[in-house]
Amino acid sequence: MSRAVQYNLPKHRRISHFVLPLSPSTSEYMVGGASASGATGNVAGVRIVVAGDAKTGKSSLIVTAATDNYPNNVPPLLPPTRLPEDIYPDPVPVTVIDTSSSPENRGRLVEEIMGADAIVLTYACHRLETLDRLSTFWLPELRRLEVNVPVIVVGCMLDKRDDQHSVSLEQVMSPIMQQFREIETCIECSALNHIQVPEVFYYAQKAVLHPTAPLFDQEQQVLRPRCVRALKRIFILCDHDRDGALSDAELNEFQVKCFNAPLQPSEIAIVKRVVQEKLREGVDDRGLTLTGFLFLHALFIEKGRLETTWTVLRKFGYNNEIRLRDDQLPPPIKRYPDQSTELTNGAVEFLRRIFATFDIDGDGALRSAELEDLFSTAPENPWNEAPYEDAVEKTALGGLSLDGFLSLWSLMTLLDPIRTMETLIYIGYGDDPSTAIRVTRRRRLDSRKQQTDRTVYHCFVFGPKEAGKSAILNSFTGRLFPEEYVPTTNDRYAVNSVDQPMGTKKTLVLREIPEEGVKKILSSRDALAACDVAVFVHDSSREASWQKATEMLVDVASQGETSGYEAPCLIIANKDDLDPYLTEIQDSTRVSQDMGIETPIPVSVKLGDFSNLFQRIVNAAEHPHLSIPETATGKSRKKYHRLVNHSLVFVSVGAAVAIVGLAAYRVYAARKNSSS
Repeated sequence: MSRAVQYNLPKHRRISHFVLPLSPSTSEYMVGGASASGATGNVAGVRIVVAGDAKTGKSSLIVTAATDNYPNNVPPLLPPTRLPEDIYPDPVPVTVIDTSSSPENRGRLVEEIMGADAIVLTYACHRLETLDRLSTFWLPELRRLEVNVPVIVVGCMLDKRDDQHSVSLEQVMSPIMQQFREIETCIECSALNHIQVPEVFYYAQKAVLHPTAPLFDQEQQVLRPRCVRALKRIFILCDHDRDGALSDAELNEFQVKCFNAPLQPSEIAIVKRVVQEKLREGVDDRGLTLTGFLFLHALFIEKGRLETTWTVLRKFGYNNEIRLRDDQLPPPIKRYPDQSTELTNGAVEFLRRIFATFDIDGDGALRSAELEDLFSTAPENPWNEAPYEDAVEKTALGGLSLDGFLSLWSLMTLLDPIRTMETLIYIGYGDDPSTAIRVTRRRRLDSRKQQTDRTVYHCFVFGPKEAGKSAILNSFTGRLFPEEYVPTTNDRYAVNSVDQPMGTKKTLVLREIPEEGVKKILSSRDALAACDVAVFVHDSSREASWQKATEMLVDVASQGETSGYEAPCLIIANKDDLDPYLTEIQDSTRVSQDMGIETPIPVSVKLGDFSNLFQRIVNAAEHPHLSIPETATGKSRKKYHRLVNHSLVFVSVGAAVAIVGLAAYRVYAARKNSSS
């Protein structure tokens, strides 16, 4: 599969444009752009706020656009004005809000600006001081307010400008547009002479419905990576024979799908000729290449025809963030808190094939470039951020083995199954994405049945500071023992496969919980629902560390007894290479016996002595009915329940005896009466 391609537009061109000759009703075939009617991203309405200095023609502009008549008298401030819906190709209602620049209306002005979908800033063509105010007040003020919507700059009252001393709009506005990249369009108009009045609000509406920012980086003058990734995926979906090019038939099918009209053979020839003249590698003997396909969209954007690219993206299910819309994704998964999500066998086999496909050099690992290529049709590499970054073991050359690759998928499926299904769609999973995920049986039921069919186990790692939690996670993912202590401030994950008897493998997810985060987690009733097994790490050379670890153990056990989400627990005596504190053995033995769990597992990460720790964690998770700690309160509660149950049984037996006795007496009395 070919790699993503990026394009730089010519440096002297900006897609923010001046007075474009393009008519709002223009509809052309693909090479010149395409009508985007109906492809508006499900926007219900567009709210345009008109702002600017006093006497710059705001109200006259609005009235003329709404009525197609120039007003002889206009009020100081117009009410919200709805523009006719039939004057623009996109049938999306446009409401225009007039504003006052007077100091007493400052609060209302800010309120309207903050609620705008787009802002039209006006200046008077014959008053240069109003033009200067754009860069000295209005545009800086929008930045101060952190307004992040398209801005259309409009020169009003063009009829009043002295043509003998006029300069071109491009000369006037280029410096301002270089400084304020948020400006989408600059246009001049005359409400009196009906010059380009409808176009003002057409461009404002267009900037909302077909925004520039998601597609194009104004600073770098290049297509944004997410746009390129989406277009690459669309190209691959349309390349049915997988030969790396769109044939005439495939190109025509693409055209019909996106624009509801076929291309004539002569038009296809024009498309390819335009591309080949500018980019030789954009066309080969098989058809339009990915390079040429991306170039076409760069060309549309350069010419200001963003609606063409947006039509394509929306036809293939993308939203304004260039991610698949919710209606393109499976619905949220319904499950109980103590149910987890795992990949199905079919999904795992698909991922194995994908791994082999992108392991170009066949070394059994995905290097960084190969992994990026694999995700080049997704909005981004989902593993370039926490909690996935650094959560898995890497090869000596920094690559990702098949086990590591599948482990990260298992982690993402456990934490965010919707993200897993979405990403599978992006990388070419052809079946129903909901078939890629299975919901496990409730852990409460697993405990009653004394077995589990899970293949991914979630282990919570508790312990005080400097107990060595991070060192254990590091060792689990093949990282060297750290010489310096670095505190963990947020939850951190590590995932790997663990070999089991009979050649099977289980996936173990370790979640390190900082000491400061324990209370916050336990404040939720369902905190332990996702926990298959909990381990409590302490520094065996420090009594204070042991005391804090046992306090956490009691708190977690109490939470499990109260909520019903009890989990197997293990104690890890870390730093076994150091001398234990004086009463360490007696203390650990007493707590283990009192709470009914195993004695602490001695571990020395520094010496690499783990006492089969990770296999023992998996074994505890596989037996959800064992190693459940009992607190004194929990024991008392169970004793009370046993006493109550015993009493109920005694009462029931007594009641039964009384009933039998009463029945016997009635029989006896009846016989006595009959005999007498």
